[in-house]
Amino acid sequence: MAAADRRIVFLGPPNSGKGTQAAILAKDLGIPAISTGEMLRSAVAAGSSLGDRVKDVMTRGDLVNDELMAEVIRDRLSQSDALTGFLLDGYPRTAVQAATLEEILGGINADLDDVVLIDAPEDVLVTRALGRGREDDQEHVVHERLRVYREKTAPLIDFYEVKGLLRRISGDQPIEEVARQVKASIGAEVG
Repeated sequence: MAAADRRIVFLGPPNSGKGTQAAILAKDLGIPAISTGEMLRSAVAAGSSLGDRVKDVMTRGDLVNDELMAEVIRDRLSQSDALTGFLLDGYPRTAVQAATLEEILGGINADLDDVVLIDAPEDVLVTRALGRGREDDQEHVVHERLRVYREKTAPLIDFYEVKGLLRRISGDQPIEEVARQVKASIGAEVG
């Protein structure tokens, strides 16, 4: 399988390093890293229609509803740079979103190749979030995001494990080592 034919999802709690690792792997594979969180934060900052619709939800640390996220993802995956491969960071986050992603991919005769789970202990995740200094990284919001992750996203771990797609990586180690393990777990050249 050529690098450009890879469709990969990154799962893991907030601040586990998914975005960093998705960016590294996307560059190495030559496919786009699509961060729904970054797309939504940019929309809020730009004051766009989408940003207005999601701002309050994000400020509370809750998840944007499945229908709106499906609209965002369907649109992004239809863009030319994602037609032959992508890395998704931040989607799917619920069982409904996982089903929607399968439907979207089925519509283009494609399947996921790998689901990379990057995890770290909760105290590490909280410390990382508070150290970033983003406006929406208040301690109570961080804990709420982790609670929502455990409730809504963690069940996807079993969903993808049963399908044989899940690759588990500890995010509580140096970035370079996580990147090496991610590449090895999906069978990409490690270098």
